[in-house]
Amino acid sequence: MIGAMKVDKLSVSFDPDLGDAVRDAAKRGGRGLSGWLAEAAQAKLRSEALEDFLDGWEAKHGVLSSDQLAAAAAELRLDVPSSPPVA
Repeated sequence: MIGAMKVDKLSVSFDPDLGDAVRDAAKRGGRGLSGWLAEAAQAKLRSEALEDFLDGWEAKHGVLSSDQLAAAAAELRLDVPSSPPVA
């Protein structure tokens, strides 16, 4: 017999327009709302972990050059704007 997977149930609140957009996106993707939100949360956690890693790397080795960023974008096949956004 297969056991039930443990889940952590959360209650979240959204602005109504954002809630509608999230539900629509999940439906378009053929996913349930919980699965879509879990995937979005995982993507956000990966993004924050990468940002932390890069901040640490740059603190140790110096800021990445535009050539290094362009090489990384090409390697990852990313469409990157020619100039970075202003923070």
